[in-house]
Amino acid sequence: NKLINMSGKGKGKGKGGRGSGKSVSSSSKAGLQFPVARVGRYLKKGGFANRVGVGAGVYLAAVLEYLCAEILELAGNAARDNKKTRIVPRHITLAVKNDEELNKLLGGVTIASGGVLPNIHAVLLPKKSGK
Repeated sequence: NKLINMSGKGKGKGKGGRGSGKSVSSSSKAGLQFPVARVGRYLKKGGFANRVGVGAGVYLAAVLEYLCAEILELAGNAARDNKKTRIVPRHITLAVKNDEELNKLLGGVTIASGGVLPNIHAVLLPKKSGK
């Protein structure tokens, strides 16, 4: 005495076959690597506004992911220039300081173990002996 499902929708959850099993993260829906739900939760908990829309978390996560990708790209190039395969804080510093826009954005930021740009003032260089 088997029960026969006459709906023809298979083993769905309730109406119209919606919600079939696996849940899809908001990050994968947005096509991002950064956690959209977590960023949205931090926006809500942070008390930045009384009301926070769903799109705000997606937008902020996308912006953060872009900035990260940009810095990592330039830091990877700096590491390759120094014949290294691993990015260290020094490479991040070189990447940020050599990029005009990132330098403006992170102007007041100190990167631990980052060092400074190699720079010797022209006055201090030895004078050329003119012959």
